[in-house]
Amino acid sequence: MTTPPPGLRERKKQATRVALREAALRLAVERGPDQLRVEDIAEAAGVSPRTYNNYFASREQAIVSAVTADREVRIAAAVAARPAGVRLADAVADAVVEQYTNTGERAREVLLLITTRTALRDAFLDTTAGIEPPLAAVIAERLGDAGAHTARVLAASVASAVRIALEGWLRPAGNAEAAGGSGAGGLVVPSGSLPDQLRAALAPLAPAFDAAERRAQP
Repeated sequence: MTTPPPGLRERKKQATRVALREAALRLAVERGPDQLRVEDIAEAAGVSPRTYNNYFASREQAIVSAVTADREVRIAAAVAARPAGVRLADAVADAVVEQYTNTGERAREVLLLITTRTALRDAFLDTTAGIEPPLAAVIAERLGDAGAHTARVLAASVASAVRIALEGWLRPAGNAEAAGGSGAGGLVVPSGSLPDQLRAALAPLAPAFDAAERRAQP
């Protein structure tokens, strides 16, 4: 089934969201996140602070959104694009790893900000919850009509596994947070291989995916 193109109103809303997150990232890089106000982002994007608040709950959310936007949709699309013969657990793991590790220069800029600001790191981790709705829809389609509830459980588990992997990867250097030394500028050093940590976190879900696929077989 072909999805109809978005209407004019939806295109305008999307353009506003893009303008806000682009302005947030640019100003955060130029001035530093701590010197950035919501009013500054709104002015740079040509909208009011009230309009800004309709799209983002915080400056951190807008900054992080500049590189995580639509990632959850791309994960679901990558799973849907895999041939039917590919094991569902493998399709999901491959899609997650691809979308979280295939990053460009902009993502590296934001990662540098994230690793020095606790609030940004929290906002980054919170984006994993967005994986669930689109992924659940794709899994449900793969499992058939009887698999809608299972699909939601599996998708929610994937989102939690990804968050756990990212938390382990973004590990405070020298356990500074435990010592109370993180603060607004606490240094966080990515630890180990992100692809390996993602796959390790997702691996315990494979039996559940396999069981769901077996039940869905005619």
